[in-house]
Amino acid sequence: MKSQEVRKKFLAFFESKQHTIVPSAPMVLKNDPTLMFTNSGMAPFKEYFLGNATPKNSRISDTQKCLRVSGKHNDLEEVGYDTYHHTMFEMLGNWSFGDYFKKEAISWAWELLTKVYGIDKDILYVTVFEGDKEDGTKMDMEAYDLWKTHIAEDRILKGNKKDNFWEMGEQGPCGPCSEIHVDIRSANEKAKVDGKSLVNMDHPQVVEIWNLVFMQYNRKANGSLEELPAKHIDTGMGFERLCMVLQDVQSNYDTDVFTPLIREIETITNVAYGKDEKVDIAIRVIADHVRAVAFAIADGQLPSNNGAGYVIRRILRRAIRYGFTFLNKKEPFIYKLAETLSHQMGDAFPEIRKQDSLVNNVIKEEEASFLRTLDQGLLLLDKVIETTKGKTISGSKAFELYDTYGFPLDLTQLIAREKGFSINEDEFASEMKKQKDRSRSASASETGDWVTVLEDEIEEFVGYDTLKVDVKLTRYRKVTTKKDGDQYQLVFNMTPFYPEGGGQVGDKGYLETSNGDVIHILDTKKENNVIIHFAKNLPKNLSETYKAVVNDEFRNLSASNHTATHLLHQALRTILGTHVEQKGSLVSPDYLRFDFSHFSKVEKEQLNEIEEFVNARIRENIPLTERRNIPMQQAIDEGAIALFGEKYGDSVRAIKFGQSMELCGGTHVQQTGDIWYFKIKSEGAVASGIRRIEAISNVAVGDYFETIEKDFSEVKQLLKNPKDVAKSVSSLQDENTSLKKQIEQLLKDKAKNLKGDLKSQLQEINGVNFLATKIDLDPNGIKNLMFELGGEVENLFLLFATAPSKEKAMLTCYISKDLANEKGYDAGKVVRELGKYIHGGGGGQNFFATAGGKNPGGIPKVLDKAKEYLS
Repeated sequence: MKSQEVRKKFLAFFESKQHTIVPSAPMVLKNDPTLMFTNSGMAPFKEYFLGNATPKNSRISDTQKCLRVSGKHNDLEEVGYDTYHHTMFEMLGNWSFGDYFKKEAISWAWELLTKVYGIDKDILYVTVFEGDKEDGTKMDMEAYDLWKTHIAEDRILKGNKKDNFWEMGEQGPCGPCSEIHVDIRSANEKAKVDGKSLVNMDHPQVVEIWNLVFMQYNRKANGSLEELPAKHIDTGMGFERLCMVLQDVQSNYDTDVFTPLIREIETITNVAYGKDEKVDIAIRVIADHVRAVAFAIADGQLPSNNGAGYVIRRILRRAIRYGFTFLNKKEPFIYKLAETLSHQMGDAFPEIRKQDSLVNNVIKEEEASFLRTLDQGLLLLDKVIETTKGKTISGSKAFELYDTYGFPLDLTQLIAREKGFSINEDEFASEMKKQKDRSRSASASETGDWVTVLEDEIEEFVGYDTLKVDVKLTRYRKVTTKKDGDQYQLVFNMTPFYPEGGGQVGDKGYLETSNGDVIHILDTKKENNVIIHFAKNLPKNLSETYKAVVNDEFRNLSASNHTATHLLHQALRTILGTHVEQKGSLVSPDYLRFDFSHFSKVEKEQLNEIEEFVNARIRENIPLTERRNIPMQQAIDEGAIALFGEKYGDSVRAIKFGQSMELCGGTHVQQTGDIWYFKIKSEGAVASGIRRIEAISNVAVGDYFETIEKDFSEVKQLLKNPKDVAKSVSSLQDENTSLKKQIEQLLKDKAKNLKGDLKSQLQEINGVNFLATKIDLDPNGIKNLMFELGGEVENLFLLFATAPSKEKAMLTCYISKDLANEKGYDAGKVVRELGKYIHGGGGGQNFFATAGGKNPGGIPKVLDKAKEYLS
């Protein structure tokens, strides 16, 4: 059964059971501080499990793109070594939110597997929760009895809390679960070892394919459990593993989920899969990782140096490194797999097809960049090996290569072994632990349980219509972090505070109590559909009514910049072309940042045209047209632009200013004239095919023009207030150019005169014409002088030192190529070793090298020591 049919049959089955089929949510998560990525099928539905929202249909089914780079069974550094763990994978799932429970979940799972897919029940095992004394939970007899009606009792196994009790996190909804495992070993192997002894033992052919979670408890901050008011079903089936079973193969990588990619890798690299284990691992790594990276980029997460972007970069670099080391690929090639992936999965996930050009360009640029880093790392590693005493490289040096240059340990080990060296792995592990401890300490936080003040209140956002409103506290919790100390997170029955989202920063403001006390709201965020207000203190009386007041200047300036981003988006699509799509944004009171897809630098004339387009819309004073709660498809049909990487519900809010219409939850001005003026500050590249514009509007533009005027006045004064400032500056530039030429000629004449003096100072030592001296010339003059002398004198060894300032010293070494190539002299080694006397270092080629340092006082020692190289 082809993978496309496997997916379709699953969704059709649950549609027949009255489930609403929903599209996969983006793999990149927003509005959930506990997760960077969607790591399970239930992650997009957390707000329903937490009771913060109610779905339109209590029965839902989908196939969800997931990304895991750590967890109970999986770690990034292990993917590729086995046949059934992945970074990016699909999770087929069905959910019940307070509707059906264990009976239906178990019977439908059995029906789908054995009747629809036709899996032999004799290769299946199921597990049920055995209970846990610490939690005070008993064995899940309800699930056990239900399973007995479908499967032989000796195939129902008891599982402990680790394997059969699912938790969302340290706190929150949780419950017992039943796992369904499949044994696809050969008959001979089954005769030797009973399959039940291999369940949950990480055997590659006895694997879990489906987990049925019975969500019935809430884990509190103190670790205790309480019953949930409504019970839910959350199931997740590994799509790739299911395909392995249905296609009767022994590895996920042998299914048609991966074989098209593997065939393409073989074609590109001219290396065969299935011949060499190291090569096979590399091919599996690349086939797995390109899926994770491509879908992350298609969902809006570009590789970067921090956060979720760093995770994506790390995954891609691991794939590049395996290609570099084991497939001998020294140039970009992984990007070519994006087209195969688009053809293969574009029907099920249209975003990968829509963004295939972006995915291709970003991966190609990242590959080229990291391959340059690998080359740099190889040079650095050569230097480390060269300066290592003995045959063991310091673990701290290896960690520096890893941490600073992204040079992985196993590649360092591989190269070191080839040269007869080993790595102090204990020291490396110690440095890694220190880094993790620092990171953990910096991000450590302690979050208390929500304390409910008012039950059954609707927590409503009213900030589009007012900046002041009377509110009541519905719940709060205390959070302690190392950075901020104690803070309180407050939730109200209604709020005018806009929570961070859609690129716009969260509102600030204050609460005013009945006796005049003020509680400052430091920030506002949204977490799983709940608007959370951050404050340093709690109100004294939790049950009274407070006046919630948004900082109107902060809000109005944010709104001005947000509307400006919409007009900028319209300008870019009008002037550069409709290929332009928003790829990210930041809207704050001070400035706006807008990332967009475009294949080349935006020229100055185009930037001027874009700026004028936006300011023309501002002068038109176009009124805001806002439509709330309209069907998503209707808004799209009417021309609204849906933003890149955003998750939208069935009903949306559309913002329109003239011909600009976008789906947006942010705040905006009432008419474009409120923006006053728009000014682009910079334009540049973020990644291949992605450009960034930073701009200002409103008050910030006034401040900008005031600064420009002040600077211009100061320049005029310095130039003695000329009538034509540009002409005066041009005249200065011409004069400066002329003087530079005169100085260059003087330096050449000086070097010419020096050459004769230096030739007379040469000493012949062991057949080498040697001179080490201090001179007063610029670096370019020194280099030219050395090469001129080298052309006139054979077997030449020169070391020149100079001190451009009291805190700066420089060494330059020239050695005739015949000495360097035939007798082993090395200018690079000379300056590296002598550089320590001037508290610096350097390097270069064996015939010419330079070093810089901070201690001119060490120059006499350098000149004295230079002769030692001739003995």
